[in-house]
Amino acid sequence: MEWVLLVIAGLFEVVWAVALKQTDGFTRFWPSVIMLSAMVASLGFLSCALKVIPMGSAYAIWTGIGAVGVVIVGMIWFNESTDLKRIAFIGLIIIGILGLKFIGSGSSSA
Repeated sequence: MEWVLLVIAGLFEVVWAVALKQTDGFTRFWPSVIMLSAMVASLGFLSCALKVIPMGSAYAIWTGIGAVGVVIVGMIWFNESTDLKRIAFIGLIIIGILGLKFIGSGSSSA
């Protein structure tokens, strides 16, 4: 269940990062509200996932999901580069996320 919460946290990170771009320096109300709400939700889900998932793995996976998601959104919605090298390096991040998931599934001893 905690891994599902971690993925949800990562998806909310994508939402707040994209909404941050839309705030236009916090001059637009609704994108600012969406960004702040998604940020709180992202941190809340991350906090719940940290009860079981080791901190280092959880944080790396959370930020990795956010980074990959924002790059994909940028390519699709904001017409950012889809250069093969860029896609290959994003693939490496995905491999790292999956690697941490499958080798770092033990619990932490806080």
